[in-house]
Amino acid sequence: MSDIDRFSIVTLVLFFLSTLFVIHPVSFHVRLPVIGKIRLTIGLMSAPIIAIAILWAAQCLGPTQIRNGIVGADNIKPYNILILFISLAYMAITLDVTGILQAAAFWVSNKGGDNGRKLYFYFYILLTGISMVVGNDPIILSGTAFLVYYTAATNLDPIAWLISEFAAANTASMVLFVGNPTNVVICEGFRINNAAFTAYTILPFLACSVACYAALAFQYRDSKHVPRRLNFTAKLDVRQVLKDPVSACFGSALLLTCLVVVIVLSFLHVDVWKVTLPFAGAKFIFDLSWDHYRYTTGRIPRYGEKKESESASGDDPMVSELKRAMSMPHDLERPATFASMTATASELAAATEKIEPAPTEERTPTSESSETTVSHDDDGPRLFDKQRTHLDLVHAKLAAHFPTFFTALPRLPFGLIPFAFSQFILIEGLSHQGWIDVFGIWLVRASSRQMIPTVWLIGVLGVILCNVAGTNIGATILLTKVVHAAPDFPESSARAAAIALAVSSNIGAVSFTFSASLAGLLWKTILGQKGISIKQTTFAFWNMLPLLMMTGVGLAVVTVEMVVLY
Repeated sequence: MSDIDRFSIVTLVLFFLSTLFVIHPVSFHVRLPVIGKIRLTIGLMSAPIIAIAILWAAQCLGPTQIRNGIVGADNIKPYNILILFISLAYMAITLDVTGILQAAAFWVSNKGGDNGRKLYFYFYILLTGISMVVGNDPIILSGTAFLVYYTAATNLDPIAWLISEFAAANTASMVLFVGNPTNVVICEGFRINNAAFTAYTILPFLACSVACYAALAFQYRDSKHVPRRLNFTAKLDVRQVLKDPVSACFGSALLLTCLVVVIVLSFLHVDVWKVTLPFAGAKFIFDLSWDHYRYTTGRIPRYGEKKESESASGDDPMVSELKRAMSMPHDLERPATFASMTATASELAAATEKIEPAPTEERTPTSESSETTVSHDDDGPRLFDKQRTHLDLVHAKLAAHFPTFFTALPRLPFGLIPFAFSQFILIEGLSHQGWIDVFGIWLVRASSRQMIPTVWLIGVLGVILCNVAGTNIGATILLTKVVHAAPDFPESSARAAAIALAVSSNIGAVSFTFSASLAGLLWKTILGQKGISIKQTTFAFWNMLPLLMMTGVGLAVVTVEMVVLY
């Protein structure tokens, strides 16, 4: 501890303070001339950046640490990770825009019929399988909205179904290295081959997935959560929600080909962004070309025209089909803005008119839709009114002409970029001030450099730090650097730490705070937009048993793997 001074203390304090604001954002209003009242939020996007600015001003970190946080250090390249995920997210989200995930959910619903327990299990398997391939974000984006409408239509308590969806999506993201940004950090930080990563994590994933479902089935065994029989009147029309079969087939083939090529080229140590970016570019060109063809041939409505499926009620195909199949009222009128409601079982029967898809002009945020919002007096002029009106018109025309791109664009996880870079920079600051070396020494003392204690130490710490170290991304970066800094740490123990961290950083999202992962923040935001409020204590309560079982079973399997291999 001799190298720790006042600068080190300040750096550590500001690191955890920024994490507190990520967990509990603080908002306040400021009125400025001309602009009007501005709502400022210190949270996910702004808190780490403010902490970096203060630390830089206090000379606790310098340009070298900022550069390393962007370009990379210790084999971890932040830009590589972010380009990879934006590219894959574009391919996955544009695939979701075609309606293929909703069609899969409808198909599973038909297979489950009116058997509630069977349907609950089928949905869990479906969400797990899709998350293994496309990652958790598309499931959170599309699956959450579907389950909100589905549970409202069938008068089900949504908690059991939404918690199951969230757990399945995040648990399955540990299988492929592209399933979660934390997986890429681990692969690069510990120099693990992409194919080898899947070989290491497939058994822990299977164990965690089974344990998670067992925990969910146990805690939702009461029929008030998952009834034995559901009220059905008709089967759902799968074709009704598959909006664009051609694009769905092309997008699926392109995404699967991309994943195969990435795994094959990983043996040649090619940076993954050099593979995923061209594939995303090819998908972008296809989307523009195919939408232009459909627009000019009248397959999609021109600007100002209504879709045939929306001409009567204004509902999107998913909602219309649910209303038809579940004998829901067809004359419900939905308000123009989201209504707030408490999602209790008794109120869900009348909830359909209160929940609606997000307006196209709103961003679907990764955590907070905007950290700065501007509100004007009703009788005051709008700033740059003519220019903004013209831009709105241009945007509307382009969105009608190229609906795939303009639907996917606001859903891309751009919020990941400043947040991830700021987390890398803050942890570089901790390293610069000597904290990473100190933590490495503590790891050596606690584990005695032994493999099995290392698995459980890193695994349990990983789950805990997901909640208190700036989401699972911050926890993964921090622990990766700590293992590297541990003096004379054996290769076998380092590899055991890497696989334990891969398990804990994914199941750690199924945790006690929404901010344990960006997926959790996104999930909470979508539910809020749909009018469902889940308290932090409720989220923690229902996740406790699945998390404890997955942590115990997953780390036990990792322990057995490491003992057999080493």
